[in-house]
Amino acid sequence: MGKDGFRCVECNEKAPELHRDYSNGILKITICESCQKPVDKYIEYDPVIILIDAILCKTQAFRHILFNTSLNVSLLHGTEQSSDPADIIRYTKEWEFYGIVLLAVLLFLMVVVGVCRARPSTSACCSGLCCSCYGKVLLIPAVIWEHDHSPLCLGLIKMFVLTSNSQAIRVILNSSRRLSLLAVCVGLLSETCVAQASEKLLWSAQDILTFD
Repeated sequence: MGKDGFRCVECNEKAPELHRDYSNGILKITICESCQKPVDKYIEYDPVIILIDAILCKTQAFRHILFNTSLNVSLLHGTEQSSDPADIIRYTKEWEFYGIVLLAVLLFLMVVVGVCRARPSTSACCSGLCCSCYGKVLLIPAVIWEHDHSPLCLGLIKMFVLTSNSQAIRVILNSSRRLSLLAVCVGLLSETCVAQASEKLLWSAQDILTFD
C-alpha cells in the first residue's frame, strides 16, 4: 500500500498509515483525523476474529480486508496450480462467470455513477467480488453430507454469498445499502439470463448433432 492507500474502517476516510513504529519496538495505532477513532482496530485482532466479523458482514471487517490488506486475486483458488485439463476448464468457466457478473455490475454502476461517492478501479471490484464469494466453501459439506434438506442448504448458502457480495460492493463504492443490493440483483439477473441462454444453445447444438 502506498501513501493514502489505507482507509479508516469506521468512516472510510483515507489514511497515510495504520500505525507508527516508535523506538524499542513500540507500535501505536494511528487515530483517524476525521472520526477520532483508530484507523484500523483489526491490525491487533486475531485472524479468527476478523473472519467471524466478515462472516457477520460487518462493514469494518470488509474495509480492513479490501483496503488495508494485500489481496492476490490469482491465489484465491489455492496455491497449487493444476495442469489437469478438466481443472483448467472448470477454473476458466468460473472466471467467465465472475467476468459476466462483474461486467453487469460495472455497467449498472456506470448508469448510476452520479449517486456513488467513490469510483473504484476494476481490480478493486474484482478483488472485492472474489473475496466476498468465500461462502461458497460451504458447498463442500453440503455436497458431502447430502440429505433431504440439501436444496434448502444450497439456497441459504447462495443467499449468504449474495449478501456478502452486496456488502463488498457497498464498501468499495462507499454507497448506500439499497444501491449495493440493487447492483447484486442486476448481477444475479444477468447470471440467470446467461445461464438460460447457454442452456438453450446447448440443447440446440445437441438437437443439430442428433439430426445429423
